[in-house]
Amino acid sequence: MGIAEDFEKASKDALDLPATTTDGDKLILYGLFKQATVGDCNTSRPGFLDLKGKAKWDAWNALKGKSKEEAMQDYITKVTQLQEA
Repeated sequence: MGIAEDFEKASKDALDLPATTTDGDKLILYGLFKQATVGDCNTSRPGFLDLKGKAKWDAWNALKGKSKEEAMQDYITKVTQLQEA
């Protein structure tokens, strides 16, 4: 399997992560997923009252410059790590 297929499988596996998965881990996965599928953050930061949106934007923007392939590999590794925990 290539990295794209592994990433696709990990994306589906992420939907069934344990309920104990922390919000911090979910934000890491969100940022990695967006970086892998879209690339560098291309939107403006959400407004002051949108706390959830700002957290998600920050998680994605923190990965600026990471290649899509590297983000895919990191995403696969993180999902695997969370499944084993």
